[in-house]
Amino acid sequence: MNESLETPPSIRQGRLCIALAALFWSTSGAFTKVLTLDTPFHLNEPPVDSRLIACLRVLFAGVVLLPLLRRRDITFRPMMLVMVACFAVMNYLFVRAMAEGDAASAIYLQYTAPMWMFLASVWWLGERADARSFTALAIGVMGILAIVLGGWQGGKLDVVAMGLGSGVTYAGVVIALRVLRDASSRWLTALNLLFSGLVLLPFVLDQPSPTPAQLIVLFFYGAAQMTVPYWLMARGVRAVSPQEAGTITLLEPLLNPLWAYLISGEKPTEYVLIGGGCILGALAWRYWPRKSEGG
Repeated sequence: MNESLETPPSIRQGRLCIALAALFWSTSGAFTKVLTLDTPFHLNEPPVDSRLIACLRVLFAGVVLLPLLRRRDITFRPMMLVMVACFAVMNYLFVRAMAEGDAASAIYLQYTAPMWMFLASVWWLGERADARSFTALAIGVMGILAIVLGGWQGGKLDVVAMGLGSGVTYAGVVIALRVLRDASSRWLTALNLLFSGLVLLPFVLDQPSPTPAQLIVLFFYGAAQMTVPYWLMARGVRAVSPQEAGTITLLEPLLNPLWAYLISGEKPTEYVLIGGGCILGALAWRYWPRKSEGG
């Protein structure tokens, strides 16, 4: 169905859609830990390489999304090359950081993306800076430093670097989407997912094939954790302001470590909790709607 012909949701329905999208997105840590750690499901044997997880989850998600595409959706613009390149790197780095480190650190560092977007909008796009954003940036940087310090002491600076890289490239994806805002969101999402999977495919062909049970988990990792929340978010933002949507989606980094803990018993370090608290606090301060902004 054409998105423009759908009945717009009410504000309450829009908020519910965005909250559900954040809930689905937050399960990435649980899916990754089920496949990489010894959990009650015993699906980490035979081992599944993080590259294979990153590849198959986006391929499955893209395949599920394909039937929703219409011929009028398909277009091409040079900025799409930048977008898919950033998304492919982001997907790879995020899944590796999630698999080789703790889920909390990976998701908090990916959520530094708005900070890099703010810097890019000021220095590259020439947009006006505001005190609220600068305050959020300062608090967020303190959080990053805390996580980096924890990674240095724990010998996992490479994992921290991958998490930060996923945040930087996520910012690149969002900036590209802003430039491409008049293109079909279905087409842009399908491009990102399928390109990311196909780029990784040559590097995982020599990996052992996942078991049927592992493939089922990977399918739902793509379909339930990526495709479904895309639709929910696309519907929700038709009724909810960007500021309020940004605040509601903070449910994702709050819940992600919880699901990972419940599935695998993984506990984030004190440095990660302090750093993550700073990052989430900075984002809440930046995106919490003010009375003058409505919503």
